[in-house]
Amino acid sequence: MNAAYFIPALPLAGFLILVFFGRRMGEPGAGWLATSAIGGSFLATLVTFADLWSQPADARSVTKGMFTWVASGALNVEAALLIDPLSITMCLFVTGVGTLIHLYSIGYMHGDERYSRFFVYLNLFAFSMLMLVLGDNMLVTFLGWEGVGACSYLLISFWFERESAAVAGKKAFVTNRVGDFGFMVAMFLVFSATGSLAYVDIGNAAHDLASVTAGGIALMLLLGACGKSAQLPLYVWLPDAMEGPTPVSALIHAATMVTAGVYLMARMNPVLHVAPGEVMTVIAVIGAATALFAATVACAQDDIKRVLAYSTISQLGFMFLAVGSGAYVAAIFHMVTHAFFKALLFLGSGSVIHGLHEEQDMKRMGGMRRFMPITAFTFIIGWLAIAGIPPFAGFWSKDDILLAAWDKSPVLWAVGLVTALLTAYYMTRQVILVFFGEKRWRRPAEAGTPDKDELTAPEPVAEAHGHSRDPHESPRTMTIPLVALAALSVVGGALNLPFGAANYLGQWLVPVFGDHHADVGDSTKVMLAVVAIIASVLGLLIARALWMRRAERPDLEPAVLKRAWGIDGLYATLFGTGGGLVAAGSAAFDKQVIDGAVNGSGNVVRLGGTYLRRLQTGYVRNYALGIAAGTVLILGWALLRVAA
Repeated sequence: MNAAYFIPALPLAGFLILVFFGRRMGEPGAGWLATSAIGGSFLATLVTFADLWSQPADARSVTKGMFTWVASGALNVEAALLIDPLSITMCLFVTGVGTLIHLYSIGYMHGDERYSRFFVYLNLFAFSMLMLVLGDNMLVTFLGWEGVGACSYLLISFWFERESAAVAGKKAFVTNRVGDFGFMVAMFLVFSATGSLAYVDIGNAAHDLASVTAGGIALMLLLGACGKSAQLPLYVWLPDAMEGPTPVSALIHAATMVTAGVYLMARMNPVLHVAPGEVMTVIAVIGAATALFAATVACAQDDIKRVLAYSTISQLGFMFLAVGSGAYVAAIFHMVTHAFFKALLFLGSGSVIHGLHEEQDMKRMGGMRRFMPITAFTFIIGWLAIAGIPPFAGFWSKDDILLAAWDKSPVLWAVGLVTALLTAYYMTRQVILVFFGEKRWRRPAEAGTPDKDELTAPEPVAEAHGHSRDPHESPRTMTIPLVALAALSVVGGALNLPFGAANYLGQWLVPVFGDHHADVGDSTKVMLAVVAIIASVLGLLIARALWMRRAERPDLEPAVLKRAWGIDGLYATLFGTGGGLVAAGSAAFDKQVIDGAVNGSGNVVRLGGTYLRRLQTGYVRNYALGIAAGTVLILGWALLRVAA
């Protein structure tokens, strides 16, 4: 179990070495060091997993202390690691997928002037995420929680020379602070109710919590999770996070940051169990609404990465639907498979962008499968996985969630089913626009887009580094991770098959979540699975019929969907224009009332001094007259007192 210390320690060591020596190591040395650090963390996780697997189920929870972090009165917080099936499951895919993303980045970031700094941030990001999932208590988790938030700001705005990237980084940072408020209030309530922030203590004390208290904690945790995992109404930062380099998109959307909210809700499952049933319904409804909302928006996006961004929001909504239905294993299962196929899709999109010399508009692509066969093949596997086509990984995990949703409410199941159909539709649309059809990147640039003239010349021209203007396959450091993730997207569903004792992930997580099963008969399960397959195939066929022959279908891309239902604009009005009005009003109040009171007091004193100064003439006769007058007044007052 001592290998567990190396899981977060190696990325931290990589970060520190790169801070001091990264620039000297240069390219590709800095990249290989960072990749080795996270790869070593993956090996340490495998060793820890093997040791934990060898233990009896009731002994698969070990706390590895490091030092006392906070000791203040009744608050005693240890900096400790909690090694149990849930934390190790998270570490396995965080470090495993993270290693592939680091390897991919070595090729993708080639030639960038801040090459070594990029890997400094990546290693720090991995360390923060590992502390988040390994933390023995809520405060250590919060340390990692804030760490990934800070790193997301640094990575999203990595190319800060572009104003859009700088704004996107700030947007992510500010939006996540709203969610952090919920996390902090939840911590305050937990400590007030249980006297501890350790997850083991919280689990032991949960059954004694008042229902109202548990409900308040759960709702505050939900607020925090909505911020970090981009659920309605705090999803707006995630689509703009596409401004960062593509490996950042893969890391944030697949393996690390956005899964933190789902992990937190699953980790606090003892509290959710004793919360009022309405709280779980709220979680499920928010998840279902987010999944459907984001899926509709993805149907009308043209940016290859933006489609995947809204897809991530939608898939996270599925995970929250599972949590709200009490199906924690299904949520974690989908989190794992989603890490495989979404990392694959993002890295595949980066390979396409790299091959097309930074072009991201799918309407300017087409026919790419001939020029980038490895990228096309692996991307298509990711497409089939996320579309829910059996036997790929996404089908099994999504089917588990739909089953749990049916057990919770047929209405929620119907929303999930429609979302599944839309997922197959917009992902098929993306594959067709990028890899099939005519070669639109050969067309001359459209009027009004002079910046694209160079990228869309009618004939290929010589390109630096020996490439032509025709698309080209990416280097091996980029294609090897694609092949590995494609393999995982095919076989990943085997982690939790619904056949007999083949639900390995469910059995592994029993010590954390208990043995929960949806109360649904076998015939109903088969029927629901068949309906889900039909919905996915139908979405695929509709997209093929509509998009295979034409890339321009404005009738299928309503402006309201392109603008994400106008919610971003609404927020800009409320918090931009509205915030400006509040600031202007505050400035006026400060100037007229606050400064007016201060300046008015000064004016009174100044005017009083001006008039009093006139009494000080400097003439002795005036002072003698004053003394005489004062003497008369005193004598008069004395005589009046005697007479009275």
